[in-house]
Parts: sequence; structure tokens; C-alpha cells
Amino acid sequence: MNIRMDITGNLQAMMAAEIKAGERAVSKAIGEAAGSLKTAWRGQITGAGLGARLARTIRSEQFPKGKDSLNAAALVWSNAPVIIGAHEEGPLIRSKSGFWLAIPTPAAGKSTRGGRITPGEWERRRGIRLRFVYRPRGPSLLVAEGRLNSRGLAVGSRSKTGRGATTVPIFLLVPQVKLRKRLDLIRDAKAAHERIPGAIVANWMEGKLA
Repeated sequence: MNIRMDITGNLQAMMAAEIKAGERAVSKAIGEAAGSLKTAWRGQITGAGLGARLARTIRSEQFPKGKDSLNAAALVWSNAPVIIGAHEEGPLIRSKSGFWLAIPTPAAGKSTRGGRITPGEWERRRGIRLRFVYRPRGPSLLVAEGRLNSRGLAVGSRSKTGRGATTVPIFLLVPQVKLRKRLDLIRDAKAAHERIPGAIVANWMEGKLA
């Protein structure tokens, strides 16, 4: 039995075209995976109530830049890795000095520098000294003698004699706090990774049919 096979066309050109198609397919699939992962992570962050500002710290970049490659790769990361990592892992937080963690109540207000206000900043801004109240059950307190204004913030009494003033809890004092795990970024990363092979094949076939 004799088998004869003829190849029509330029084999070298055909192979080069096939490699180009593969490079486009791989690069497009990697770019799609990176984009979908960035979107998923940002959605998780806003969905967890952590805000659009933190969500926008999620960035992505593809390599090599500006050209297709069979070795295409992408990186998705956060510009605030410590904050993101804390909400991903749910760590146990203790005071650096080994004393108390001061958790502000709604009456404390917010820091002018962003984030939680500290007892020192609160005293400087309000001009009121905080008083320590020990409680054998439940968290101890830092309280102030004053009143709540229309926004629910603790302020000084209007009366020079202190008439009408009340004791307002400003900070809860706890030895440690367990941050609740609010993110599962690994789940989305695995899902994006698993979709890549199928996306490469789909993009490759799409190029052939175009």
C-alpha cells in the first residue's frame, strides 16, 4: 500500500500564521482573565461595604506590553495590600503597646486625617478630658461630660456651670479585636485561572472563522 500526501501552499507561511493566531488567542485570553478578575475583586470590596475608594486600589497590567505572545501573563494587585489582606484573612488585632484598643463610638465622630479618631485627637479637638470607666463585664470605657449635638456627636456643655451635661461614652476599650473576614479573593482568582484554557481555544477558533 502506498500513501501519498501532498501539501499545498507555503508550509512555512502557514506555520507562521498559526503561531500568530496562537499568540493573539493567548494574549486575548490572559487580558480577559485579568480584566474579569479586577472587576470581580472590585465588586467584592464594594459589596462588603468597604467603599469604592478601596475598590479602586485594585489594578491590573498585562505582559509583554504592546504585543501578543504565547507566554503572555498578567498581574492583578492592590495598592493597599495591608488593608485588603486584613479583610481577606480576618486577623486578631492587639494594641502595639500591650494595653487597650480604643474603638470610637458614633458619638466620637471621625478623624480629620481619615480613618478612626484616637482619644488624643478627640481631646485636642473638643477641649474635653476623657475619663476612664472600668467595667468588670464588657468593655471598659472612655467617657466625657458633655452633651450630644443634633448630629449625634459629643460636644461640651453650653452652660458654664455644666448644667445639663451628661456622661457620654466616647471610646470602648478592649484588649484585642478579631477582624471579621469580609473578602475571599482567592476564590475569584481560581475561577479566572480555570477559565483561561477554554478562552484560549475559543479565541483561537474565532480567529480561524473570522
